[in-house]
Amino acid sequence: METISLRLYIFALVTIGLIMAGYALLRRKPKTADEIERERRDWLNSVGRITDGTVIDVQEITTALNRPATMLIYQYDVAGVSYEASQDVTYLRQWINLHSCRLGLPTSVKYDARNPGNSMVIAEGWMGLRQ
Repeated sequence: METISLRLYIFALVTIGLIMAGYALLRRKPKTADEIERERRDWLNSVGRITDGTVIDVQEITTALNRPATMLIYQYDVAGVSYEASQDVTYLRQWINLHSCRLGLPTSVKYDARNPGNSMVIAEGWMGLRQ
């Protein structure tokens, strides 16, 4: 009889633990777009390779949420393939002078070696713009 009650207690504890773990996972808030972009920049900053690039333009646009955004447009080459990309630098303005970002400004670009289209020219701990 003791083994049955011990098994019942163990089963109850495991069940309660699973319920609590499920609740914690389902209760977690999804990441915002800004958090996802910050994680992408941090990851690229730590593992990205560096190549030379050129700033093409800086544009002010309005997002779908009617928020203004500053886009830095640049181009770079990796293994003979040319890429043209843009980076939202709205929240990184304190690190750069947007007025000096002109057509033809040389820059360093950090990119993902497995996906060269995933790139950036500026992050919180790194700056590729040569001013």
